[in-house]
Amino acid sequence: MKKPLVYLATPYTHPDKEVQQARFEAVNKAASKLMLKGLKIFSPISHTHPIAAAGEMPTGWEFWRDFDFAYLSHCYKIIVLKLEGWEQSVGVTAEIAMAKELGLEIEYMEPE
Repeated sequence: MKKPLVYLATPYTHPDKEVQQARFEAVNKAASKLMLKGLKIFSPISHTHPIAAAGEMPTGWEFWRDFDFAYLSHCYKIIVLKLEGWEQSVGVTAEIAMAKELGLEIEYMEPE
C-alpha cells in the first residue's frame, strides 16, 4: 500500500522572529494550496510552530530532528518550499538527505 503523506519542508529558524513568522505564514499558504489539490500534507512548521509557542519549546533543528525523521518515514514524497534561505537551512538539508535515504520522491516548489 502506498504511503499517503507528503512532507512539506521549508526553512524556519531565524534570529529575526519576524522572518520566522513570515516563513510560518508562507508554508501554511503553500500547504493549503497543496491540500486543496488533494494531497495529504504534513508540514512540520505548520503543525509544530503553535505547539512550540504554547509550550515555550525550542524551535531549532536539533530539538525537532527526531520528530521530523519519524514523520518522513511515513511519507512517500517530500516537497521543498524554496523560501529564501532554503539551500543554507540545516533542517531542510537534513530532511532532503533523509528523504533520499528513504527513497522518497523529491519535488521543489516555488513560493508565491
